[in-house]
Amino acid sequence: MKKLLTVLGLAAFSLGYSQGGTLVLNNYSAYDFVGFIIANNLAGGCYPYITSANPDMVRVPADSHMGNGNELRYDNYRDQFGSSLYPMASWHVATSSALGVIRPWNFGSLIPGGVLSTNTRWATTKFVMYYPGTTNLAPDNFNGAITIVGNTCYTALDNMTSTTGNNSAEIFTITSGTSTTTYIQLY
Repeated sequence: MKKLLTVLGLAAFSLGYSQGGTLVLNNYSAYDFVGFIIANNLAGGCYPYITSANPDMVRVPADSHMGNGNELRYDNYRDQFGSSLYPMASWHVATSSALGVIRPWNFGSLIPGGVLSTNTRWATTKFVMYYPGTTNLAPDNFNGAITIVGNTCYTALDNMTSTTGNNSAEIFTITSGTSTTTYIQLY
């Protein structure tokens, strides 16, 4: 009986944290990242999809990355609110092509194990880069959209390079055992 309860507990814990894993955004560039963070269903169809809502676009300052502890890190829709340097107070949720609704970070279907959290994965960002602390655009058209390989919901690549080649961005996922981490990196 003890073994059965242990196995069931581990299974429930794994299911509870199955939402696309952790999202890490490393901004190694000299510019501020301002962008939408998007998760969607990759198993067929694009819905549900979830995107940042409050703030509408998250701002991650220049030179904010894992090396200095200033990266954006979202372990899931709920826990990021209390643990991230860049908390998202609410998410825009669409379950069909109809207009979506705004849901707070602790809404039932968004919590680990909730219907939306178990059916979405971190997948895309649409962003603009600015000179630090301003709304002045970074040079060289350093903006756009990137999405993970295999995401048919968006017509973006998994990487991009600015027009002069001085800056770039990429998105990729690393899976190790049952742990999945999606990285957005800006250089």
